Amino acid sequence: MSSHKSQRRRGAAQTSGNPKFWGRHAVAAALENPERRILKVWATREAMASFELPSGIPFQFCEGSDLARFVPRDTPHQGIVAEVAPLEDVWLSDVLDAHDDDDRPILILDQITDPHNVGAIFRSAAAFDAIAVVTQDRHAPPESGVLAKSASGALEVVPWVRVVNLARALDEIAEHNYWRIGLTGHADVTLAEALAPSRNALVLGAEGEGMRANIEDHCDQLAKLPISEQMESLNVSNAAAIALYAAATMRQSKAD
Repeated sequence: MSSHKSQRRRGAAQTSGNPKFWGRHAVAAALENPERRILKVWATREAMASFELPSGIPFQFCEGSDLARFVPRDTPHQGIVAEVAPLEDVWLSDVLDAHDDDDRPILILDQITDPHNVGAIFRSAAAFDAIAVVTQDRHAPPESGVLAKSASGALEVVPWVRVVNLARALDEIAEHNYWRIGLTGHADVTLAEALAPSRNALVLGAEGEGMRANIEDHCDQLAKLPISEQMESLNVSNAAAIALYAAATMRQSKAD
C-alpha cells in the first residue's frame, strides 16, 4: 500500500466565504448529516412547517422575495436557504481502507468542472451506491448551492475525495485491487465487456476533451458505451449514470 497521504475528500476546495445551500432536499440532507456544520438558516414560515431545526442553529424567518438575494437569479429556492461550513477533509487511503472488502464501484472524474454535471453525477453515485467520487482539487467545482441542488442531497452521503494528483490517486486505487476502466468513445470494447467481476473504478473525462492522455495511461482498460451512431456522445452525467448502472447490474448478477 502506498505510504503517502496526498489525497483528500469531500469538496474541500478553497472558496471565498461559506457556501449557501437552497432547496428542501439539499438543506434537509445537510441538516441530517452529522459531519455538516450549519451556520445559519433562513426560511419562509410555510417551508419551516416541514423542517425541525436542531437547537442552537441561528435562524431567521424571511419572505420568499428576501431569499432570492441568496440564490442565482430565477433559481427556485423552495423557501429555505442554509449557510454551511465545507465538510472536513479525509484521506483517500482512509476511504479505501474503510471499504477494503467492498466491491461497490468508485467514480473518478477528470477535469469535469460544471457544477450542474458534478451534482447530477453525485446523485447517480448515491442512487447506485458508489463508494466515493474522486476529482482533482484544482479542476473541479467547489461545494456550492448549485452543485448541492443538482445533487439533491447526495453531496451529504457520498464521500467526495479531492486529490492533488489524479494519476497518483489512480495508482493508489489500483493497489486496492480495483480494475480501472476509462470511458471513451474511441475504445474497441464496450463497458459491459470491460467490467471486472469484482472491483471497478470508473473514470470519466470532461465533455468534448475527454480524459487526458496521462489519465488514460493510468487506466487498465478503455471502454465505450454502445450508443447509436446518430449521436456522437452523451452528457457526462448521463454517461456516469449508465456506467454506474452497468456496474450495479454486474454486482447483482454475481450475487445471484
